[in-house]
Amino acid sequence: MSSTPIVIVGAGPAGAATALRLSYLGIPSVLLDKSGFPRDKVCGDAISGKVPTLLNRLDPAIMDRFRQRFSPADVWGIRFYPPSRKLIELPFKIGYERVPDAAPGYVSKRIDFDHFLIQEVQRRDDIDLHLHADIVATERTGEGYVVRARDGREWQCRLLIDGSGAHSRFSRHEAGLETDRRHHAAAVRAYYRGVTGFHPDNFIELHFLDAYNPGYFWIFPLPNGEANVGLGMRSDIVKARGLNLRRELDAIVASEQFRDRFRDAEQIDPTVGYGLPLGSRDRTLSGDHYLLTGDAGHLIDPLTGEGIGNAVYSGFIAAELAQRCLQENRFDAEFLSAYDIRIDRVLRTELRLSYRLQQIMQRKWITNLLTGIIAANPKLVELLCRMYTDFELRKQLVKPTFWWKLFRTKRGKLPAVAEK
Repeated sequence: MSSTPIVIVGAGPAGAATALRLSYLGIPSVLLDKSGFPRDKVCGDAISGKVPTLLNRLDPAIMDRFRQRFSPADVWGIRFYPPSRKLIELPFKIGYERVPDAAPGYVSKRIDFDHFLIQEVQRRDDIDLHLHADIVATERTGEGYVVRARDGREWQCRLLIDGSGAHSRFSRHEAGLETDRRHHAAAVRAYYRGVTGFHPDNFIELHFLDAYNPGYFWIFPLPNGEANVGLGMRSDIVKARGLNLRRELDAIVASEQFRDRFRDAEQIDPTVGYGLPLGSRDRTLSGDHYLLTGDAGHLIDPLTGEGIGNAVYSGFIAAELAQRCLQENRFDAEFLSAYDIRIDRVLRTELRLSYRLQQIMQRKWITNLLTGIIAANPKLVELLCRMYTDFELRKQLVKPTFWWKLFRTKRGKLPAVAEK
């Protein structure tokens, strides 16, 4: 049996980010994954601005290596289609100049992005990477955990960091994070070639359709004329309505609303489904000798479904706390509760806000009213663009007083609360 202070289970974005952050702090770790790489991971493939910001803290050249190896699509904004179909375009940066190397976000197939992270892991001598390590048991000991793989390999550690994703056995059975359909989404994804009608600067598209609320249909541009196309809805509603999301996705693509854009498009792989444990419910992500990161910690944004950025961020937070654990030789639940405190400050507040926005958007008439106001007010569009990077400003969206003052102002003017 191999003994090591820190074992990380799962080498996706959360686990790989944890190992990389530890490495750059000068701390060795063992990183385990049941798969080999490259391997596909069902996802929307959108990489938010959190990811390049965090990775560049490790190495200013890291995103250059990513772009050179995999040529992701540079993304500069969002096209938002409410049920009224009144298009709202929100660039991530006001007055931006499209420079692909400085893009605020990207779309890259997970088979490429996750493979890139593994390549970065393999550059680091102090990360002991073990692939094809299918973990079948984690046993609590007095000093930590023993982790056992199906092939008989074992690792003993003081701190277990779980980044093994939405289907984490440890998260469910050891940490007690059972699936709650009210805080979980079902989604399907397909890759297409030849979809037309994209914004020239690769804006991703979110279509909030009447029949699939709360949820949305998405079209994200990929390199080489390809697109990630999918549909996601809250799981309790999918079950209550008896929906088959694969069939519903086909119906949307063939519908009059999208027929022209998919007229000459070709689906280039089978439609696949996956589950999204949403961060819309507060949960405890730490305990004696363990931390939960990424999807294993249910940290997916409940409004957008974006999880990669929060996975990487939680991995960095876990690594920085692990450094303190080693310095003070403390791995108990009380000490590790600092992880939940920081997650709450950095990520949980944003997740709560997204959940409130999701609840508001379940009311079609409110969504159409508000988006109509936005579409008619260029200064408000500019304000919403700033909200992408300004969280305090974004909080105004869920305040009725903000919208009431806005509704009473003349077109082109914003209430004082928005100008602060």
